Amino acid sequence: MDPRTSGQPHRAALTVAAGVAFTSLVQYLASRATESELSSEAVCWMIFPFLFRPQAKPSTYVPQLGDVTATRKPTGSLRLWGPAVCIAALSFCKAEIGAVVCLFPLATPLLLKAQEHLQLRTGASRYETTKEGALPHSIFNTFWGSLLAAAVAVYGLAAWDVKAATMAVIPFAVLVGLFFSLMPPMGVQGRLNAFHLELEDITRPLSLRIVGFLVVLQFVDIWAFGFPSIDGVWTVFLGLAKAFSWYFAVQSTIYTPESWRIVTVIATFGLVATRNPYTQPSDIQALANVVASLVALAQSISMLPKHTKQRALLWSFALVPLLPYLANMVAIRAAESAAQQLTYQHPGQHPVAQLMERATADFDSMLSRQSKTYEAAVEEYKRRYKVEPPPGFRGWYDFAVKSQSPIIDDFDTIYHSVSPFWKLSGQEVMDAMNRAYHTPYSELWQCTFHGVTAKTECRHPYRNFDRHLTLLFDKVLGNLAGVLPDIKFVVNHLDEPRVVVPPDQDLAGMRFTLADMSHRPVWKELTAPCSSSSSSEPNDTTNGIDTFGLPFVKSTASLLDICASPSYASTYGLFTSPVSLRLLTGLVPVLSTGAPSTMSDILYPSAAYIESGFIYDPTRDIPWERKSNNLYWAGSTTGGYSSSSSSSASQWKSFHRQRFVSLAQNLNRQPHTYLRSLNGAITQITSPFLNSRLFSVFFTRFQFCSPPTCRAQRSFFRTKSYADKDEALSSRLVFDLDGNGISGRSYKLLASNSAVLKQTLLREWHDDRLVPWVHYFPVSMGMEEVPELVMYLTSTEEGRQKAREVAEGGREWWGRALRERDMGVYLYRLLLEVGRLQDGGRGRGEPVAVVGVGR
Repeated sequence: MDPRTSGQPHRAALTVAAGVAFTSLVQYLASRATESELSSEAVCWMIFPFLFRPQAKPSTYVPQLGDVTATRKPTGSLRLWGPAVCIAALSFCKAEIGAVVCLFPLATPLLLKAQEHLQLRTGASRYETTKEGALPHSIFNTFWGSLLAAAVAVYGLAAWDVKAATMAVIPFAVLVGLFFSLMPPMGVQGRLNAFHLELEDITRPLSLRIVGFLVVLQFVDIWAFGFPSIDGVWTVFLGLAKAFSWYFAVQSTIYTPESWRIVTVIATFGLVATRNPYTQPSDIQALANVVASLVALAQSISMLPKHTKQRALLWSFALVPLLPYLANMVAIRAAESAAQQLTYQHPGQHPVAQLMERATADFDSMLSRQSKTYEAAVEEYKRRYKVEPPPGFRGWYDFAVKSQSPIIDDFDTIYHSVSPFWKLSGQEVMDAMNRAYHTPYSELWQCTFHGVTAKTECRHPYRNFDRHLTLLFDKVLGNLAGVLPDIKFVVNHLDEPRVVVPPDQDLAGMRFTLADMSHRPVWKELTAPCSSSSSSEPNDTTNGIDTFGLPFVKSTASLLDICASPSYASTYGLFTSPVSLRLLTGLVPVLSTGAPSTMSDILYPSAAYIESGFIYDPTRDIPWERKSNNLYWAGSTTGGYSSSSSSSASQWKSFHRQRFVSLAQNLNRQPHTYLRSLNGAITQITSPFLNSRLFSVFFTRFQFCSPPTCRAQRSFFRTKSYADKDEALSSRLVFDLDGNGISGRSYKLLASNSAVLKQTLLREWHDDRLVPWVHYFPVSMGMEEVPELVMYLTSTEEGRQKAREVAEGGREWWGRALRERDMGVYLYRLLLEVGRLQDGGRGRGEPVAVVGVGR
């Protein structure tokens, strides 16, 4: 019987509509239950056979053949193993890497080309089915039109992530193989047989095979990664939705002469239509998803028989991508308008503008008070530190002046690094360094700077690569031959700092301990030096600046003071679960690149700052006007080790890098605080809205985690498989934050035409000269101010001007005060202090003036 007279065209529209609805529902649910993929697939295929109602069908209408009597033949078991393997393999790929998703839309043009090829081989007309009721051939149902539509969808899903697309090739080939295996076989007179005639026969055996494979893969997954975090009710619900999605997709092939191509089109719509526009990093990517959704919807409608009614029902699904997209655009415009209104009504009153003005005045004052003569430098040294300068200070001063160092007096970092060890005599300092170096697994390099040649030699008990340590000293001090004496020192090999000096250090025994504190909380040990009288809250040292309840950094000293900030114990990876911390407790002078406020490592410039991978290349940079108006960061999950123990399975969510990426991607959907102008005054409001167009932030690699927690993080975050090392230079704002230790990319970012936002709890050698709000924007550990800070700097004319000022200020200061010669000036002075510290003739206590030396 012709379906056109039996009401089947009406059922065709309803069936395709149901397929679109359930496929969209599956994608929506799956995006919120990523660890349930394999389990929900197993549930799906256990339910799927029961959705079919077995019944005898001696005669069925097939559009290609008219009224025929179809004799159903049992499908061979070998033919079922292929689809079963493909479906199980695709489920596993999607569960672990999500690889197949971005290339899925390309299955549509490939199936179309395969269909055309089969028709050409058999002599069947390409448009033969149109005679039986298909719509006139749509441009998007040609190969090239379908390929163009698929390309737009792939862009919306992958956004030119070439590595992700490459990883998707193999599972995509499996996907195409699946659909080819399900395509109808060739039949009488070269026409395509109706494969749906035998669906009732194959659903049960096919489903049993798929479930068997999925169970095996689930056990493999558990063996490799541990038990996933699964919500049983959610998994069953998702599996049920998947079963209905498959059922209606398969039923759709009955009513369309295009066979399985309708399935790929429906699935493509589900993939792109449910992409959340509130999380898209660019307008063009959000728009691409909408366009691809509408095209896929148009393709599915054009595949229906000509006289199908209820097409409006299918067109109503256009609201699925359109409504969220339009709502997102309205929210973006409203937020931008509100931010601009504040700066128009209160020019120069934003906390960022106020803090920049105060910091610039302080910075100018610091530069103006630097000593202009050697005699003035000596007097300033005595005034600051209450001791005479070390021997050789005159030579250092001349070297600093010759190197055009803008900083002559502000070397407090060296003083605070070295002064704790004045309690030891010179010989005791040498003994402590030797014993620490020879302690098993101390991970220390023993180095000697040879004064005659100005060359440095370093050795390690079992390592050969010194992480460019000797390269650093030789490069920045190489022109000082015959100036300095021979000086010995030990250097930390690890990223993490090393030394804690307890307040009750026993000088009589001169003992120290070495403990491996990796993968365990160390807050108690690192805060042992804190005084019991330390305040519980950081001090506000900036008077008269109202931040309206947002934690804009007013004082870096307060920000870095971990004794005054107990909340840091659970929000910073080093304190929660360090990757490789070998803690030395006692008076051991060890050079490290960075350390928190309570640790006593002697700070020196990191060799990373002169490594080729971190050197600024101006040819890779672009002018400010051409940069994207957003904040960029991409990196790996360094900073802390996440284990899979029951007590710390989700501990990684509190690590500083994970918290930043979670904030930038708005994954927790928490309220954000913004400043607004209401009734003529600046006040704060809270909103769950975050303009994702202003953030291009991704993890590119998951490391320092157990297999289960690595998988959990891959599922939780939106990732990018690869990022060029200079991609940050395409954005006006760039973020920089600690990893296991200091960030090696800091100087490269400062040297660029971009403005740096920096979060750190580690003191470095440059702290005396690098000024927040002048050379970079400091970010608090809680980061509650980041949404407002980024909104101000990108969405208001005043803020964009302030961002450019900091970008230019950081770039100019990098060229004046953070050069290799400036590192040389610092290391020269540091070696003078270390040389005096280890002088065999020096007794315990503070150094005294050495008459006639260094004058």
